[in-house]
Amino acid sequence: MAEAERTQLPGYLRLSRSGELEERARRAHEVLRDCVICPQECHVNRVEDEEGFCRTGLLPRVSSYSPHFGEEPPLVGRNGSGTIFFAGCNMRCEFCQNFEVSQCGVGYAVPCEDLAGIMLHLQDRRCHNINLVSPSHVVPQILRAVAFAADRGLNLPLVYNSGGYDAVETLRLLDGVIDIYMPDAKYGRDDVALELSHAPDYTARMQAALAEMHRQVGDLEVRDGLAVRGMIIRHLVLPGNLANSEIVTKFIADEISRDSYVNVMAQYHPAWRVAEGGRSPVLAALQRPVTAREYRYAIDCAKENGLHRGFP
Repeated sequence: MAEAERTQLPGYLRLSRSGELEERARRAHEVLRDCVICPQECHVNRVEDEEGFCRTGLLPRVSSYSPHFGEEPPLVGRNGSGTIFFAGCNMRCEFCQNFEVSQCGVGYAVPCEDLAGIMLHLQDRRCHNINLVSPSHVVPQILRAVAFAADRGLNLPLVYNSGGYDAVETLRLLDGVIDIYMPDAKYGRDDVALELSHAPDYTARMQAALAEMHRQVGDLEVRDGLAVRGMIIRHLVLPGNLANSEIVTKFIADEISRDSYVNVMAQYHPAWRVAEGGRSPVLAALQRPVTAREYRYAIDCAKENGLHRGFP
C-alpha cells in the first residue's frame, strides 16, 4: 500500500492490524472491574453488571441509530452522520433535552458484536462517519465493538461526541482510535456545573480532557466539505450567562487553539427538571430561552478571544 493511501486510513485500522486495538479493548475491560472509566469514579464492578452513576452495567445500551442531518455541517455532508445514541450518561444535567435517553434509560442492551453490526449498517447506509453520542461511560465496549467492526470492513472516521466530562486516562486508550472529537465545553465555574449537571470538578476535568483530545487529533481538518480529523467544540449558551462564556472561550483560545472549531449554540430551552419548576435561584434562572443579547454576548466573547471558526 502506498504511503499516501496508508496515512488516509482511520487510525483504528492500523491499530487493528497490529493487534494493539484488541489489547486496548482488553485493558479497558479490566478497568470496568473497579470502574473509573469516567470522572465519577464509582468503583463498581461492571463486569459483574453492577451499575454506578451512569446506570450502565457490562453491556452498552443503545437508544437509537440512524443517519443524522442535524449535526455540524462538516459531519453531515450529503448522506448524514451515522449517529449511535447510547443510553445513560455520566452527568445529570437538570435541563437535559434528551432526558428520556440520558436520565430515564430508554434503550436496550447490545452485545459488542451487535454494536459492531450497527456501525457496519450505518456504513452501508453511506454515512460519512460513525458518531458515538454520549460515549464517556462505555469506552471499553466501544473499543471492543470497533475491533470487531474493523475486522469486518469498517473504514469510516469515528466521532467521539461527549459532554466533555471525560477521564484523561480513558482518553489515552482512544489515542489513534478516534478521528474526530466533539466535546462540550459546558461551564466556566465548578459550582454551577455541580448544581446543574452533578459533575464534580467539571472545569478542571473538561479542560484536561479537551487538551488531551487536541493533543491526539489537533484542529479540525476538512476535505471536500467533510471533517476527516480534529476537534469540534460545542458551547451551549445559557440564560443569565450561567455557562460563563467569557471564561470558556478564553480557555479554548489560550489553552487549546485559536483555530479551534467552536459551535456556539443558542438552542437552549427549559426541559427535564428545570421545566418542572426551579428549586433554587440557579434553576429558576433557567426557566426561559436564551435572548438574542445573551447569544450575541457569547459570540462577542469568542471573537474577542481570537476564535473564528464554527460560529456566525
